[in-house]
Amino acid sequence: MIRRWLPLLLLGALVFGVPLTAYGQSGGLPAINLSVDSASTPEQLSTTIQIVILITILSLAPSILIMTTSFTRIVVIFHFLRQAMGTQNAPSNQILIGLALFLTFFTMSPVLREVHSTALQPYLADEIEQQEALTLASAPVKKFMIHHTRGKDLALFADYYADQQAKSPEELSLMVIVPAFMINELRIAFQIGFMLYLPMLLIDMVVAAVLMSLGMMMLPPIMISMPFKILLFVLVDGWYLIVESIINGLR
Repeated sequence: MIRRWLPLLLLGALVFGVPLTAYGQSGGLPAINLSVDSASTPEQLSTTIQIVILITILSLAPSILIMTTSFTRIVVIFHFLRQAMGTQNAPSNQILIGLALFLTFFTMSPVLREVHSTALQPYLADEIEQQEALTLASAPVKKFMIHHTRGKDLALFADYYADQQAKSPEELSLMVIVPAFMINELRIAFQIGFMLYLPMLLIDMVVAAVLMSLGMMMLPPIMISMPFKILLFVLVDGWYLIVESIINGLR
């Protein structure tokens, strides 16, 4: 096999290698240089620092999306649903995450519109500075998170944040609001996951009892109960009910 393909490989090397070698000898290949030059004005240094900060924020964008939006609640609920159904990898992770992302953008659309109108557009029009734009952009996000967070969770982190002197929840910093919002989202997702498990567990118990009464102890109950779970989920229009409960819980 190697001897059969060796002439073709040599021919390809000659066809593509010789022109590139001649092109390189003629000085036509571009050179790439990376250098750090000194800034002549403070504005150039400030722009460079802003670019570095922007790249850092973009690299942390997935974490910010998970921590400050409803994505955590939605994707955990979908995970519990798939585990309760016992369907292994159906729907796949890509489908569940894609649906969770679109539902996140749908439920967060009022907040995104407010951020766009109050912070992004004035900043692009050079009406406000960058620091003021960040402050205005964080206000709707903080309002959303505070609205969907218990006071008990906020107090837990506010009590341990020594430098916090806020008199109202709106004055709390993101260092306090974000973790409180996260544990509250996980609490709600686990509550909904428990409610999803109950009917599926009941089907498993009924199927296991019937199999034991018939003496079929070697037959895994999950093989018999999974079609009944899928049938029940389809009959009650499960996807509609779950998405409806998610949207209503995030209003």
